Amino acid sequence: MSEPRVLLRQMFDAAVEAAQSSHCLPPHLPPPPRGRTLVIGAGKASAEMARVVEQNWPGELSGLVITRYGYSAPCERIEIVEASHPVPDEAGLAAAKRILGLVSDLTADDLVICLISGGGSSLLVLPGEGLDLAVKQDINKALLKSGATISEMNCVRRHLSSIKGGRLAAACHPAKVVTLLISDVPGDDPADIASGPTTFDPTNCADALAILQRYGIAMPDAVRTLLESGRGESVKPGDARLANSETRMIATPQMALEAAAGVARAAGVPVHILGDSIEGEARDVGIVMAGVARQVVTHGQPFAAPCILLSGGETTVTVRGDGRGGRNVEFLLALGVTLNGLAGVHAMACDTDGVDGQEEIAGAYLAPDSLARAWEQGIKPRESLANNDGHGFFGALGDSVISGPTLTNVNDFRAIYITA
Repeated sequence: MSEPRVLLRQMFDAAVEAAQSSHCLPPHLPPPPRGRTLVIGAGKASAEMARVVEQNWPGELSGLVITRYGYSAPCERIEIVEASHPVPDEAGLAAAKRILGLVSDLTADDLVICLISGGGSSLLVLPGEGLDLAVKQDINKALLKSGATISEMNCVRRHLSSIKGGRLAAACHPAKVVTLLISDVPGDDPADIASGPTTFDPTNCADALAILQRYGIAMPDAVRTLLESGRGESVKPGDARLANSETRMIATPQMALEAAAGVARAAGVPVHILGDSIEGEARDVGIVMAGVARQVVTHGQPFAAPCILLSGGETTVTVRGDGRGGRNVEFLLALGVTLNGLAGVHAMACDTDGVDGQEEIAGAYLAPDSLARAWEQGIKPRESLANNDGHGFFGALGDSVISGPTLTNVNDFRAIYITA
C-alpha cells in the first residue's frame, strides 16, 4: 500500500501540473489578425500564461499583465506588473489604468488576447465612479472576513469597478477579444473568474447592495449612492460592444481532480471524485466529510476501504479569531477534530495556487495521530479551530505543505485517504 502522505502529495502535484499553461494554453490560441496583437490580463497565473503565449505566437505582439507579488515569469515583449492579493494596492490600480489606456485606440483589425485567472479581482482594480482605492480595500477586507461566497463577493466587486463586469471587453471594442480563462470558481462561470472583466454580467446593482446588507458590511455614502443610483451597473447580455468577444476555458478544477485521480488509480487505490464545486463554511464541509469518512471505515459505505475521497471547489471562512489560517487548513482542522484520531484516515487539503489564506503555505497534511501529537505539545485542537489558527496548528506539527508559487490556480484540492 502506498505511504499516505507521499501519495497525497503526488496527487496534489499532479493536479497543479495539469493546470499549467504550458500544457493547456497553446491549443486555444487564435490565429494572428490583420492588425496588431495586444496581450492583457490579470491573475496569479497570468504572467506564466503570458510567457507561454510569447513562446507560441508566430508574429508580433505586445502587452501588459498583472500578477501577484512573487508570481512573475520571464517575458520579453509582454510587460509583467506585480501587485497585491487578496487586498488590492496602488500598483494594481496604476497597472489597471495603463491597461485601459492600451486598449483605447484599437481597430476592428486588431486582436486582444486577455489572460484571466484566479486572483484577478484584486489585481485588476479600478474603483467605480466616486470611489477610491481605500474604499475598495475596506470593502474587500470586510467581504473576505464575512463568510460570503466567491460568487457574492464578485457580484459586489463588479458593481464597484470601472473595469470588471465586462467593462474591459467593452473598452476594447471594435477589436476582437479572445479571453483565455483558468477557472478558480465553483461552476466555472466566466463572470466570476476575476469578476468577469471581459464577459457580460447578469447581476445588477440591487443584487450587490443586498449582499452588502446581508453580511452587515458597512457602506460609505459613495458606495451606497453608486449602487442605489444604478450608476455602477455592469455590461449586460446583448451589449453590442461584446459581440466580437469570446471566452475559452483552458483549465478547470475538474481537469485537475481527474489528473490527481489518475495518480491514485495508478498506485492501485480506488478514488471517488465527490465534486469539483463544493462550497460552504470550510469547517462545516470538514465536519460533513468526516462523517462520510467514518461511514466508510465503520460500514464500508458508500465505498469500501481502501479508497480516496477527492473534492474541489472554494469554501469560505467567517473569521472570528486572530490566528493564522486559510480555508484549506480550516477544513482540515475541522475534519481532524471531528474524526478525533480515527484510525486509517489521512487527508491533505491545499490551494492549487500555493497560497492558503494570506501566507505562502499551500495547505497541510492530517494523520490519524495529528491530534495526539498536538496535545503532547500543549496545543488544544478545538481552541486552534475556534481561533482560525490552522496554519499555526499544522505548522507546529511540521505538517504544512509548502509548494512555492505554482503559477496557476484551479481552486482547492481536498483528498481523504482511508486505508482501512
